Amino acid sequence: MVQPAWMQEAWSDFGQREISGAKHNARVVAMFRDSGFAGVTNDETAWCAAFAGATLKRAGLKPSGSLMARSYLSWGIKLSEGRPGAIVVFGRTSDPELGHVAFWLGETADSIIVLGGNQSNAVTVATYPKYRLLGMRWPASVPLTYLEPPPPTAPQDPPNTAVFDIALAHVLKMEGGFTDDPYDAGGPTNKGITLKTYASWLNLTIDAGSLNSLKLRLQNIPDSTVRAIYAARYWRPSSAEQLPAALALMHFDASVNHGVGRAIRFLQNSVGVEADGEVGPLTRKAAHAVEISQVLDRYAEARLESYRQAKSYWRFGRGWRARVAATVEMAKTLAAPAKSEPPITSTSTTLKGTSMTDQSTDHSTIVSNKITSTPKWWGQSITIWGALIAAAATVVPALGPIIGISLTPDMIEQLGAAAPAALQAITTLVGSIMAIYGRLRASQPLERKLVRLMF
Repeated sequence: MVQPAWMQEAWSDFGQREISGAKHNARVVAMFRDSGFAGVTNDETAWCAAFAGATLKRAGLKPSGSLMARSYLSWGIKLSEGRPGAIVVFGRTSDPELGHVAFWLGETADSIIVLGGNQSNAVTVATYPKYRLLGMRWPASVPLTYLEPPPPTAPQDPPNTAVFDIALAHVLKMEGGFTDDPYDAGGPTNKGITLKTYASWLNLTIDAGSLNSLKLRLQNIPDSTVRAIYAARYWRPSSAEQLPAALALMHFDASVNHGVGRAIRFLQNSVGVEADGEVGPLTRKAAHAVEISQVLDRYAEARLESYRQAKSYWRFGRGWRARVAATVEMAKTLAAPAKSEPPITSTSTTLKGTSMTDQSTDHSTIVSNKITSTPKWWGQSITIWGALIAAAATVVPALGPIIGISLTPDMIEQLGAAAPAALQAITTLVGSIMAIYGRLRASQPLERKLVRLMF
């Protein structure tokens, strides 16, 4: 059941009861004080009207100003049927000074269910027969449309729901909860929704009679209504859904904080097109063509400059700067490319094999999750052989006659070119002999074992 905001105050005292003896329940005594009767300092005085009056006063509404239950028969406006939170007055006897007052919760065929004080000496839920009903009243300052849902003027979900969800979550984090700062030109605001915007959404007028009730409704604005207002009043009019995700977040936040028209001009100046206040084909094309990080920085500077010119910069400037910094950081996070692990590559056969014999030609060593080449023996290096041959071509002809050897540089070069091939042939021959010898000495047959590679 949807209940008005003042019922939160009523339910906060649920379960409070009188204390027998000389002591008194401080919460019950506080009801007398808050309803305007501080002189009552005990909990034995009939307090159903004190409970009703304190509840209304704490919620910003004016009570009847009396501790007589029947005083509420002339309070507010008359209702012909019950509604959640309405004041209900019952008679106790034919004595006009006696009665009971409580808040309407529901009804059955012959009874009315209420939340009230001094019901069995406590704040409880109770039922009273309908024949005892004297009247039901509603706060004059609260429109009877209070509990009706807002008009469905726009779909709740925009087309690009994923980006909108991210942007909305960021804006709500920046805006916070209910505030009513006298220095804030927006006036009472909750979750970034000003009272003026909310009243317009409900097709209501703000005046002396509706101000308090609208503030109560704003403090308890449903999340679904918040989402619908942001989509219809800021996301779509700013054309944020037509921009890259990172720029959409920055632009949406600016539209909420600066107004849609000014935000569009920030956007156009940042992407380098004429600031005509309308997001057309040229603006959209430029927004998708520019380097996003630079655009975000230019957009941020435009917002900061606008803040510096505001009259209330002295009071809100620090928070505004922090908001822009957080928005830029969040936007650049959206613009950053997704990170992925580099692929594992090898010059040998694929690592899908489960046996080391499948990898017999792989001259690599696997370390952690990387592959590093196994160092080659120096004798396999062509560079080293080239250096040796060059040295021999110079040194051997000079030293040869001394030791009785006569070699020309051409002969040394030919021998050097043949040396790697000769060495490879010798190595192959020795390896073959050792393999045959080892096979003849083997006492166990060779077998293939599975080896699992762990990364």
